[in-house]
Amino acid sequence: MTGPLAFLLVAVGGGLGAAARFWLADSIKARRATELPWGTITVNVLGSFVIGVVAGLLLSVGRSGELEAWRLLVATGLCGGFTTFSTATVETVTLLRAGHLGRALVNTLGTLALTLAAVVAGIGAVALVIP
Repeated sequence: MTGPLAFLLVAVGGGLGAAARFWLADSIKARRATELPWGTITVNVLGSFVIGVVAGLLLSVGRSGELEAWRLLVATGLCGGFTTFSTATVETVTLLRAGHLGRALVNTLGTLALTLAAVVAGIGAVALVIP
């Protein structure tokens, strides 16, 4: 799918995802004063799980016009606006500049491991429902 409808689906999903990320990450940050950026980690793991579910659906049932629209809205738009690699990177650099090498490594490697596991879990969840 291309053209104005595809653009609109990505834009709407991206706007909703960015707003959801802002709300959730700030809510977690306000409730958990820790040395690690748990708000960003949480949104990246949740977004990765949802992208895994979308990927699992596409792998199970294939691509159709309707599924392609949902992929653009949810995976490209919503999850693209919701997850944030750039913020995770800035937070890692902030930890490094503050002299917290261990925390920076935990943030980087932990985020990578958790998001990979979340994608696999999302694909696996679909495989359980749609064999």
